[in-house]
Amino acid sequence: MSQPAAVIAAERGSADEFTKKLADDNLQPLWHIMGRIAAHSPTRGGAPIHWQWPLLRGHAMKAAEVITTEEAERRVLVLENPSFAGEGRATNSLYAGVQIILPGEVAPSHKHTASALRLVMEGTGAYTAVDGERVIMSPGDFIVTPSSTFHDHGNRADAPVLWLDGLDVFVVNLLNAPFGEEHPQSSQPITQPDGNSLKRFGQGLLPYGFARQEPRSPVFWWPYSRTCEALAAMRATDPIDPSLGLRMDFVDPTSGRSPFKTMTASMSLFPAGFRGAAYRSVSGAVMTVVEGQGTVRVGDTEWTVGKNDVFVVPSWNWHSFSADEDLTIFSFSDEVLQRHLGFWRDERASSPTQGVAT
Repeated sequence: MSQPAAVIAAERGSADEFTKKLADDNLQPLWHIMGRIAAHSPTRGGAPIHWQWPLLRGHAMKAAEVITTEEAERRVLVLENPSFAGEGRATNSLYAGVQIILPGEVAPSHKHTASALRLVMEGTGAYTAVDGERVIMSPGDFIVTPSSTFHDHGNRADAPVLWLDGLDVFVVNLLNAPFGEEHPQSSQPITQPDGNSLKRFGQGLLPYGFARQEPRSPVFWWPYSRTCEALAAMRATDPIDPSLGLRMDFVDPTSGRSPFKTMTASMSLFPAGFRGAAYRSVSGAVMTVVEGQGTVRVGDTEWTVGKNDVFVVPSWNWHSFSADEDLTIFSFSDEVLQRHLGFWRDERASSPTQGVAT
């Protein structure tokens, strides 16, 4: 027998009063927030977003006019997802930005808990120095600055150099573990020959008796020329994945694992004429076009993308790639962390229309 409306209202009022009393004592009824903290599927990965390179480059050049590296320390335009307005996030877990350094400038040496990666977008002749070793950067080069390593950048060329930054800072902040330190010199002392680590550890050889003393890769620079050779060799012999094209992940050559414990970085080639099947994974990604032109579809959003465009594919969003010409895309995500924690999940479309809004 159903209860009278007045009785139901009285009981509801009592429940509301109880909730207010709980709040006064810093308590919260789980039944009010269950759907947010124990969702049945990922819903908070952010929005798909696309930044065209002319827009990014124009703003970066303007930033170089209005603020110096001394004032800014790092002159970077943060790529902020509108779903996380005011938080500086590109995805729910990752930071991304476009950095510019002008001829003669130095971005001073510092270190921090967060690991960082760089993908050079424009300009040749600037350098990154990490723990006493310097490498000269060129477009398409992938560079890492592992957690808690001193690093600085300088431009000895005659033109600006721009690159994409990626950091796991939001993972670090979630765990309340951020530490940082400025080097006493703006440019750290160079104690190793330029490119020494790649020559010593990137040839499929290891010095006799080598044992890693630190939990990080001894290599921090992957030149684009080598990446292209690897992709070309893969193209000649390997089948093309119907969703992922030809993908190679950057790894520490002494371990075969990602240079980071929190981020996966990769370079993918989608040959001309490629029409990819829809795919999604629990790992949100930031991507940039290194070469070529094509189309990216994320859910019901579609973009034409070209060289140096940057875009975000949020977690658990169906997406696909089409290539009008050979299309090379760099990507970074939190995939390796998701896999380590046992959270990893991905799906491929079972039909041509799956993942496409109708």
